[in-house]
Amino acid sequence: MYYGKVEISGVNTAKLKVLKEAEKIELLNKIKKGDMSARDELISGNLRLVLSVIQRFAGRGENPDDLFQVGCIGLMKAIDNFDTSLNVRFSTYAVPMILGEVKRYLRDNNQVRVSRSLRDLAYRAMQAKEKLMSEKSYEPTIDEISKEIEAKRQDVVLALEAISEPLSLYEPVFSESGDTIYVMDQIGDHNNDANWLDEIELKEAITALGEREKRILNLRFFQGKTQVEVADQIGISQAQVSRLEKGALNKIKRKI
Repeated sequence: MYYGKVEISGVNTAKLKVLKEAEKIELLNKIKKGDMSARDELISGNLRLVLSVIQRFAGRGENPDDLFQVGCIGLMKAIDNFDTSLNVRFSTYAVPMILGEVKRYLRDNNQVRVSRSLRDLAYRAMQAKEKLMSEKSYEPTIDEISKEIEAKRQDVVLALEAISEPLSLYEPVFSESGDTIYVMDQIGDHNNDANWLDEIELKEAITALGEREKRILNLRFFQGKTQVEVADQIGISQAQVSRLEKGALNKIKRKI
């Protein structure tokens, strides 16, 4: 339930249908043959996915009905562009598309003004990112995006940063067993020698981890991926990701 509401944009979120992956693929194949009723069924069966994405923006004063409708646009784009021949779960592909559509909407309604040329470059970069994701089935790097649109890397970085939404101090960055860490918890006094020493110890502890552990922590806490998404990306089970993640965090705690 989002913002304490059961009904969003006329949809009863308490009764949303959830499709199995095999059912999604079957519907996607029907859509490719021109079955529009299958498209409607697939959209309906993934509204809970849209809801889970827009819940990330709770507490920012945005209208949940508007965000839900925008998220549905991202879902429809994902349905229209998904390649069933790729070994990728539909939700893994759809979440970034939905999230991108919502962020684009928030940027367009942002009160901070950005120059037209910078905004145009950023939109070209985002379109290239979506295109490359569809082709390669993974998130492209800034270098790949820059090459695709024939722009300088630093210009692309500047453009994307210029239209990015300001991060709330109350944005959760990690949550486990009911304990949540927010952005504000990570802000400290950089003039404090103790903090400086803690940073050194943390870096040394991370360096001592195995390559797979480092990759899991990077995907989880720096790229914001879920354990399921990490499991799909590196080819292991979600349970293994959870075990390796906890083991890595325990190693870091023991080191510092």
